Amino acid sequence: EVAAESWPVVRDPEELHDALLTLGLVPPREEWRAWFEQLVETHRAASLHAGDAVFWMATERARTALLVHAEGRIDPLVPEVEQPTPDGPDAAVTEVLRGWLDSSGPLRASVLAATLAVPAERVASGLARLEGEGQVLRGRFTAAARAEAAEIEWCNRRVLARIHRLTLGRLRREIAPVSSADLVRFLARWQRLASGTRLHGASGLLQVIRQLQGCEVSAAAWERDVLAARIEVYDPEMLDQLCLSGEVMWGRLSPHPAFDGADVDAESGRPAARRRRVRPTRVAPVALFLREDIEWLMPPPDEEAGAGEGPGCVLSHPAEAVREALRRRGASFLRELVHESGRLASEVEDGLWELVAAGLVTADGFDNLRALIDPKRRRGEGRFRAARPRHAAGRWALLAPVLGAGAASTADRCRLERADAFARQLLERWGVVFRDLVRRESLMPPWRDVLGALRRMEARGEVRGGRFVSGFVGEQFARPDAVELLRIVRRDEDREQGVRVAAADPLNLAGIVTPGPRVSTLSGDAVDLLQPVAPLTGAVAS
Repeated sequence: EVAAESWPVVRDPEELHDALLTLGLVPPREEWRAWFEQLVETHRAASLHAGDAVFWMATERARTALLVHAEGRIDPLVPEVEQPTPDGPDAAVTEVLRGWLDSSGPLRASVLAATLAVPAERVASGLARLEGEGQVLRGRFTAAARAEAAEIEWCNRRVLARIHRLTLGRLRREIAPVSSADLVRFLARWQRLASGTRLHGASGLLQVIRQLQGCEVSAAAWERDVLAARIEVYDPEMLDQLCLSGEVMWGRLSPHPAFDGADVDAESGRPAARRRRVRPTRVAPVALFLREDIEWLMPPPDEEAGAGEGPGCVLSHPAEAVREALRRRGASFLRELVHESGRLASEVEDGLWELVAAGLVTADGFDNLRALIDPKRRRGEGRFRAARPRHAAGRWALLAPVLGAGAASTADRCRLERADAFARQLLERWGVVFRDLVRRESLMPPWRDVLGALRRMEARGEVRGGRFVSGFVGEQFARPDAVELLRIVRRDEDREQGVRVAAADPLNLAGIVTPGPRVSTLSGDAVDLLQPVAPLTGAVAS
């Protein structure tokens, strides 16, 4: 379509003369012959004979034509016209190629060489010169070139941009939006909550964590409500195995509200110090994530509010003692922390729990966290099979030093790079991304940055843009495999099954995607996102 629009429109001799000036050399075209003969009669055009090849040219392009084909013969002879002349044969070939690529779609060098009767090496040299000027791009743009892995194609940058815009527009028009109910059914399959989609074993658990990393869920709900719902026969030892192997980490990544700084004094208008305490609780938000991704998941230092150093935030004395011990010794076992801090074991436990809630420490294994949030283990209760060790064997460490140990600190990472990484994570988690859907993402950069990253990914052909879900405003983006799954869900005739999740589950989109009030993630209730459709009984049908 773009190639047809770019080709010169010739409806009279004047338009043909403009086309000859643009293209430089044109093989004879029967549909243009009558107008060409009129131009020849008025000495505004002529034919160039180069061996067996014949070309039409405008009088103003005679010198350029003879530079391209030095052995050529012009018939009939045309008067001399003062026009800028290319500096040598290679420059003349370049100018002719420029005109042809301005007026065509993607072309191969061999096609250009055959059309203009110019040696392939001279065409290649001219194309390279145009590429150096930034006028043309090389690649495999047509389906035939990609399927055959054939010769490289060349296309004018402006023409390629028009092709790209039309392609995106056509792809967007092909999409039929689904309802919010279908979106919920899709997400239940996408996040492995629907029947028949659950994963198995430690490898399946790693895949679930990769999808949900960056979601902060209450510490006590991760295994009970989130992981067990996505893994068949979930075993806590699988999570310990991933943590102890170094693949997975856990910890609070969002800044604690106690680190917001100082209040403002109403009378003086100056910041007034406040004493806020970090209260350890079972509902403290904790994230599971891959160790290699902590660099971009952690908010940059300039986005944090003090990292526990602000004067308005006060940790308890045991927590400060444990934190100082970890600073001096590095990663330490519980007994080492007791010895180093000079505190009782129970005080060290309380301090560690407070530091976990503040987002300042992590541990080798997830069992370290279980030992803190399980009141029976802390009291040493349980006998026989129910007995569990009161203290986990893993080491404790500060979370911030782990961040600095990577290949590049998040403080030095470019804002666009973090937005790109988070956009990919949102696509991994939701399949379809739009602003309303990701409102609960506590670690997400500003939406404007994520939107720019998604637009760049669409321009590269990595994701699809369009209207995937009806009833929501703003731009929407989706992975290609998510688009196919949306189509399957839309065509699915079995829609009687509801979607029920725990309130703490990241899929709790009540009041966000589905109508009705929002359900707090701390309520501990189950949420029916879609009420199952009851089959009609005989009495009702009658």
